[in-house]
Amino acid sequence: MKNIVILVSGSGTNLQRIIDTIDSGEIQNAKVSLVVADRECYGLERAKNHNIKTALIPRGKNFSSELGKIIPENTDLIVLAGFLSILKPEFVESWAGKIINIHPALLPKYGGKGMWGHHVHNAVIEAKEKESGATVHFVTVGIDEGEAILQKSFEVTESDTPETLAEKVHKIEYEIFPIAINKVLGNN
Repeated sequence: MKNIVILVSGSGTNLQRIIDTIDSGEIQNAKVSLVVADRECYGLERAKNHNIKTALIPRGKNFSSELGKIIPENTDLIVLAGFLSILKPEFVESWAGKIINIHPALLPKYGGKGMWGHHVHNAVIEAKEKESGATVHFVTVGIDEGEAILQKSFEVTESDTPETLAEKVHKIEYEIFPIAINKVLGNN
């Protein structure tokens, strides 16, 4: 059984999707052993509702070192699911190849510092992009610069707004996140 640690900052809808797909067998041979948040959020409640161990480490300069102290040694994968803090280079390097993130754009476009949520969708619309989507990628020291594991796109229409793009991206995230997790865990 592979152990997954999930980091969250918000409502935890992608966390819930991962829990549900583990329960259904879509993600095979895995369990969520710990959910860590960098602020009070509903993601922690979701974890508690499934009897998953939780931890709250307030965001700040000591977040990565505190996180390093509580992550179980037998962790196979760390998943950033709507996690907004930036991990320190030392932490990222110590878990190289075992940390993944989902990003609400087709990387390498619209990645990097400040590119999250509505900021990404506004930028896509302002640039008059013909497509957008989501990317699951490895986390490296460079923000959103890690190798893509899986991407999926959709057409951006003239009537799209940041809100409609967010809805479309979220549907794709739900679809590709479990597939990417299985791929990284060697399940397919």
